[in-house]
Amino acid sequence: MEFFKDIMRLVRWSNLLFLAALVWVMEKWVATPILNRAAFGEQLPWYILLLILLATVLIAAGGYVINDYFDVKIDRINRPDEVIVTRSITKPAAMRFSLWLSGAGIACGLIAAILLRSLTLGILFVAIPGLLWFYSSSYKRLFMIGNLIIALLAGMTPMVVALANTAQLQLRFAAILPYTTLQHDLYAWLGGFALFAFLLTWIREIIKDMQDQMGDRELECHSMPVVWGELWTKIFVTALIVLTLAIIGHLWYHILPFPISWTSLSTRYMVLGIVTPLLGVLGLLWAAKIPSDYKTCQQLVKFTMLLGMLYSICLRML
Repeated sequence: MEFFKDIMRLVRWSNLLFLAALVWVMEKWVATPILNRAAFGEQLPWYILLLILLATVLIAAGGYVINDYFDVKIDRINRPDEVIVTRSITKPAAMRFSLWLSGAGIACGLIAAILLRSLTLGILFVAIPGLLWFYSSSYKRLFMIGNLIIALLAGMTPMVVALANTAQLQLRFAAILPYTTLQHDLYAWLGGFALFAFLLTWIREIIKDMQDQMGDRELECHSMPVVWGELWTKIFVTALIVLTLAIIGHLWYHILPFPISWTSLSTRYMVLGIVTPLLGVLGLLWAAKIPSDYKTCQQLVKFTMLLGMLYSICLRML
């Protein structure tokens, strides 16, 4: 039982559950309502959606395992009680486990890409595991590059749903699709969620680097807190949060098809579910002094990402 718990912690089961929920919500609560309003109806067959979901989760799980494989020395400094590789599972076994997970994820992704006849999806499902490998082995130790890679990969999750739906639409309605705004609508809405995921993940990754800076300094990793120091890193994260709030404000006022009124579910959700938590992140960030403070801060960022994903409830009610 203890070994099973360690394996679940190794693959970050809660993060995988979030990813699976993100794929499902983007398909059922964002893409499907857009398709229904255009009278096209739901497009992705259940088995293709399942393949995409499995590919996403398995590739991410493989990435988490290989990350812990390469981070044993750093984790022994930053979180010695949470080290799993070399304690519950040997390094060779962790390497094999990562390859099995990634291989299964690539297989699921390629099958989905073949069924949809989408070269772009096929390339993505092959490239992402390779990018995760290089991130874990070297890129994450480089200034800002590692943070941006993880943020981009997080942002790609909603875009995979957009790519899959547009590929299916091309298969079924290629003749009439150019005369509709459907592709634009799918990419616009799912792209908005992708941008939110990108920015929040970038913020969270930098805060996580502040939490882990002791081990990063010891092993000469060039994370932002190590290179710039805590003060300038906090200023940079603050700028990212302000940018996120500015983009939300622009979308809210100029783009979203909802009334700006406190009686509107969209307005109340935006203020209470997204803006207020982001302001809370700012307060916690500037008050943070020790690793546990930064851990609380980045957990609030993760919770805000979840709330941002659930904003899709408003779209379903259009």
